[in-house]
Amino acid sequence: MTIRKTTPNDLATVMNIYAGARAFMRESGNHDQWKNSHPPKAQIEDDIEAGTSYVCTQDDEIVAVFFFDTTPDPTYTKIDGAWLSHAPYGVVHRIARAMTPAAKGAGAFCLNWCMTQIPNIRIDTHQDNALMIKLLEGLGFKKCGIIWLENGEERLAFQKES
Repeated sequence: MTIRKTTPNDLATVMNIYAGARAFMRESGNHDQWKNSHPPKAQIEDDIEAGTSYVCTQDDEIVAVFFFDTTPDPTYTKIDGAWLSHAPYGVVHRIARAMTPAAKGAGAFCLNWCMTQIPNIRIDTHQDNALMIKLLEGLGFKKCGIIWLENGEERLAFQKES
């Protein structure tokens, strides 16, 4: 697998991956995260333009997509709990993989790649996203507490330092 920045030509495939991830979440009991058409196409277009959207490919097929940035996230300023440290960190959001055999392991691959970019990563997820929580804990991320999105929704906050 390889990681590269998302291009405008990737947009249709990326949006299909997000649609599949939303359906999979519902089937897995996570009914409240990524409601309707989240993330919206305009947000992904903004991420691509800003250079913060990445895709993971396997044999030239896009198998996963995620947001990655090393700019501090304002929603991580207030936490009910405590971050492991306040050292500079990378942020991962909107990570999703295709529902294909080629995508197996892509989530872990993406998160491990992020750790090679900066050895301190913060990420959050919905409390009902059991598969993401299991992935994060399996990769050594520690639950640090609860943060609130701009819309007031709670998310479980995780951090990993190497």
